[in-house]
Amino acid sequence: MTQILTNEALHKKSPQEITALLYEACYNNLELAIKAIDDKEFTKANDFLQKANDIIYRLGGGINYEAGIVADQLDSIYNYMADQLIQANYTKNAELVKVVLNLLTEIMTAWNQAMKKNTDIQPKTIKQKANAYEQTSIYE
Repeated sequence: MTQILTNEALHKKSPQEITALLYEACYNNLELAIKAIDDKEFTKANDFLQKANDIIYRLGGGINYEAGIVADQLDSIYNYMADQLIQANYTKNAELVKVVLNLLTEIMTAWNQAMKKNTDIQPKTIKQKANAYEQTSIYE
């Protein structure tokens, strides 16, 4: 089910909730792309794959590299997914899209479980450094 958010409702979401929404939107676009490829509607498939790839790009841009190796690994996965979607779009190969969909499903499921637990194990000093960076970068 597609849900449309107003700007006001979107601004009330936490960064974690926005990330969850991005995962959901990417998932929906991938499913629609697979259906469009199967139906030989290649123009629609192109649109859905481009949207999914844009979302993956945005997710990659939001990675906090202060988090350590997990952040680097997630970046590699996002890059792999983006490459696969470009290839899938070029060849209109639904199987490549399904590989990305499976990876995204695992990441999305883990993200949603982490949000439900809502425990933060990041050291306080790293948070302070990240917050200081965010505050100064906003005004530069």
